[in-house]
Amino acid sequence: MNPSSTPPPPFSTVIRTASHEQHVEAETSTFMSDLLGGRLGVEAYTRYTEQLWFVYEALEEAAPELADDPVAGPFVRPELLRRDALERDLTHLRGAGWRDTVAALPATEAYAERVRECARTWPGGYVAHHYTRYLGDLSGGQIIRDKAEKTWGFARKGDGVRFYVFEGITNPAAFKRGYREWLDAIPADELEKQRIVGECRSAFAFNTEVFRALGDEFPLSA
Repeated sequence: MNPSSTPPPPFSTVIRTASHEQHVEAETSTFMSDLLGGRLGVEAYTRYTEQLWFVYEALEEAAPELADDPVAGPFVRPELLRRDALERDLTHLRGAGWRDTVAALPATEAYAERVRECARTWPGGYVAHHYTRYLGDLSGGQIIRDKAEKTWGFARKGDGVRFYVFEGITNPAAFKRGYREWLDAIPADELEKQRIVGECRSAFAFNTEVFRALGDEFPLSA
């Protein structure tokens, strides 16, 4: 090894950098911009919350089977689980019978099915989707929570926004550092890491398609 050579960047940096363009495209979608800008009503927020439930159901129904997997296992953490919080939010937003009316958009169905496929056949792909969703919830998701509380009068960190409240994580910054360390330690060769990066890009693309479909359902009328 050449002592003057620059060591390769950690995988957490690689995956963040390589997916940056897709990440920006998703978070600056018309629907999300209108939602965060206060130009859409609570029904649009509720519909978005419904779509999240389908995705997290796919992520979390597979978690127990992956808990001992050498690749995906370190990321299966009970303090991250969001499905119960989403169900509490939907009860608040839609009422106790929300399961009878909740419906996935075709884009959401495709997204959730891809998560299930990765969970069944490719733990590295599951990690890509896990990273895309949970780290986003811990970061940018807090902007959505704050906006929802101010715009629609939800109690601070209360029903309606509990999805964004990680009660088991007292120090989000430290937790995210630990998450990046798990990524850096992932037992995969360079080819497999590039496949994971590609799936991460795809995960953001799935999110973008869901936002596009929601934008079609809630065109801005101003």
